[in-house]
Amino acid sequence: MRKLIAASVALVALLTAGIAVAQISSGVPSANPAKGAPANLLANGFGLHVVARGVDPLENQSSIYTTYGYLEDNEEPLSRTRTEPDQNTYLSTNSNPGGPTAGYDYGTHFLIQGHENGSNKAYLTRINLDVEEPSHRITLLNTADAAGQTGLSSIDGSAYDPFNGQLLFTSEAGNSGAVVATPLRWNGTTPPALQFLNGSMGRAGYEGVVVDSLGEVYLVEDTGGSSVVDNGTATKVKQPNSFVYRFVPAKKGDYSKGKLQALQVTAEGAPIVFHDRAVDPAGATADALGPQITKLHSGATLSAKWITIHDTATDGTASFDANAAAKKAGATPLKRPENGKFVPETDFKSFVFNETGDTDKEAGLYPGAAAAGSWGSYIRLDMSKAGSQTGTVKTIVLGDETHNSYDNITFLDEDTFLTTEDRGDTLHDQLGVLDSIWSYDLSKSYSSIQADAKRLVALGRDPEASQSNREDNEPTGVFVSDGDTSIGGLLGTGDPGRQNGVRIFFTQQHGANSTYEVVAPHSPGHPGGGDHGNGGDHGNGNGNSQGGDHGNGHKDDHHGKGHDEGHSNGKGHEDGHSDGNGHKDDKSDGKHDDKPNGKSQGGSKKQ
Repeated sequence: MRKLIAASVALVALLTAGIAVAQISSGVPSANPAKGAPANLLANGFGLHVVARGVDPLENQSSIYTTYGYLEDNEEPLSRTRTEPDQNTYLSTNSNPGGPTAGYDYGTHFLIQGHENGSNKAYLTRINLDVEEPSHRITLLNTADAAGQTGLSSIDGSAYDPFNGQLLFTSEAGNSGAVVATPLRWNGTTPPALQFLNGSMGRAGYEGVVVDSLGEVYLVEDTGGSSVVDNGTATKVKQPNSFVYRFVPAKKGDYSKGKLQALQVTAEGAPIVFHDRAVDPAGATADALGPQITKLHSGATLSAKWITIHDTATDGTASFDANAAAKKAGATPLKRPENGKFVPETDFKSFVFNETGDTDKEAGLYPGAAAAGSWGSYIRLDMSKAGSQTGTVKTIVLGDETHNSYDNITFLDEDTFLTTEDRGDTLHDQLGVLDSIWSYDLSKSYSSIQADAKRLVALGRDPEASQSNREDNEPTGVFVSDGDTSIGGLLGTGDPGRQNGVRIFFTQQHGANSTYEVVAPHSPGHPGGGDHGNGGDHGNGNGNSQGGDHGNGHKDDHHGKGHDEGHSNGKGHEDGHSDGNGHKDDKSDGKHDDKPNGKSQGGSKKQ
């Protein structure tokens, strides 16, 4: 009999109390230094539990796709491509969704993610959280062709749509990027087919993706712009070149037909629009440093509206460039938005999204650049009702030298969100510190919210990422949810601070590519029923090191079999993103019908 992971144990990680900013009474006081291999530091007794490491095997291995974090594409371990697992989505289903092994019980708790490597060799995975057996713990969700290519590159975002049972993934590959859908549930032992939505949602460097109560799909684009020249001076300040979109389906749950819209903001009496540097170089510089972009980041409340940039009813269903369409239609360009989420219990009227900014100290210190969002920002969109064509926007967080380069966002409760940083190696070296995960209180004012921010995690650097010519670790994919897969449990409907079975996950990308569950203070034991051979990652928090302390100062052995310090693509990952060509290396009836039943699940083959 295979060992099972009891669901009652699997749900102890983050219970109904929620984790508001006030409970992080003394966050980690400072970021880790960008040297050596410092351990992860967490606040207030919080701990980490490993749910997957890059060396963990895939269940249904195919071609070069054999492990969670590396491609089997080089005989030299140090030269293998790291696959960079990204945005996590936690799901709790009412039954086994199936998989590649007929009759196997995969349980009812899952962590979904795409992988950010390129060259048509990215892939999708599902961590079966209730399964302890390594050979069935991680399932590959797509196939490769005879040449070993998956047709996917730079997969970043992920989400679940309860209106049709589809998983949504986004490709951050510039004007080759896309939104891809695939069913959560399997009908056989072969991964379900992928559906590319290029004819309805277009091609763009899509990253964040989330679904609202109307079945509309909100998309956040991360496509970096070119550096601007200011009065003859070459700068590191980048021209905003990305947009926030939403897809309005003609029929809820049907992605094939509908309208793609982009957000337009008005400031200083006119819409903020993109200026082509080849035609209007002064306008391009003003996009990055002018009065309109500064006003947008000032905390002022500005009017906004959604403008349709493509309609399948009139424009057809041929693949199209969404970024180019947004520029042509007069949408507002932004500085690399990477993610967004609906504020819980606002009936999907309030959407908070971020900007990563320029990820460069020289840019951030350039006169006027910080006030224009060079260090990054968080912007809130408020509408009168879900799906409204108009609303208001205001910057609620303006980045600075201490808090910057925002990436993922997830809500802990209706007033509190977590955000990761994605500074990149250049900014790490310039400022001398590594990334953090911050907690922000939405009830604070524009002028006080930064001073009140608490550092939940000061990310470290694992031994593999610490080697020369290797990219530093990045915290990514932070996700808080009870995993409800019903329409009534759609992410953003309820307040995680008052829900049962809420769990927190994030990935320490690059290096060893480890994915963790955050364990609340004094949580009784490991979530998910032990370590499944991974070595626990508990610690005392509040600046105490993580990575296997168990609260007693004894390090674990990194997955119980030694830490593989090898695998990388040997190239390093440059900071920033391209200016249009991808990621540079610089069912339901509304009832809660998909809730777990509380019984022991997973890890056994049905007799």
